[in-house]
Amino acid sequence: MEKSACFSQGRHAAERFSGEGWYSSMAMHRFHSLCDDFYVNVNLSTEMELPANRETVLHFFEQVQKTFPAMRNFHCRQQGDFVLEEDKERGSYRWCSIEPRRVCSGRVNPEQIDDAMQQHKRILELAPYALSVSPLDCEALDLLFGFDFTFRGNHHQLLAEALGVAPALERLAERPGAKIIHVEPSLTVALDDECRRQCRLSVEARTNAYQIRLDDYPEEQLSVYLTARQYGSLSSGTTFVKTLDHLLEICDEMLENHVIEHVLQPLARTIALK
Repeated sequence: MEKSACFSQGRHAAERFSGEGWYSSMAMHRFHSLCDDFYVNVNLSTEMELPANRETVLHFFEQVQKTFPAMRNFHCRQQGDFVLEEDKERGSYRWCSIEPRRVCSGRVNPEQIDDAMQQHKRILELAPYALSVSPLDCEALDLLFGFDFTFRGNHHQLLAEALGVAPALERLAERPGAKIIHVEPSLTVALDDECRRQCRLSVEARTNAYQIRLDDYPEEQLSVYLTARQYGSLSSGTTFVKTLDHLLEICDEMLENHVIEHVLQPLARTIALK
């Protein structure tokens, strides 16, 4: 998962989060008070391989850089992915990558959601012309909201305390002497009859059994991911940008009515009490 920098766990303060709509510049500050890092990514996966010749790749990134001049760090990974990004040292930065069958765009710690969406829409506007990506060639389009919590301790135990476990499993978790070594809640729901539009909420813990056995934990990030996904070729007349707007509406509703109150705030409160 492309995201990068994280900070200290001392900023968790769930009580600062009010009930106002999150889709505002103030809401970004509320996310930052709940977690250590917040990021918004878009992934466009294609059925066919993307062009990887020098001229095409450089032309695409040059067009991106015209809109976002601070994106000037260009490099090629060993697996053949091409990346253009801003300086990560600031803690808030943009990045974009071209993989063999995927175009990715990321915004880490934005002050406003509009700032992230402006970048993602520009990438999706450029892809059909600069990379010959057709809506027919779409395997999936993802919009991901990620939240990282820095915590030194057993992430799995923390998740059980903050979010609970299924009632049928509670007695197992409460067995005397038992240590919880794996809890990673995940739920995917289909939002249409054909299951082409889906939403997934998942949590990724980074504590392993070896650390639990030694009772020795590094300071690592516990991540919450909310992903809205559109599968398959787009309908005639539908663009990537229009589809992204629909995915944003889904994430908006899920965050406002479910994720903030029932996942992010309980995690922030439980970590603060540790």
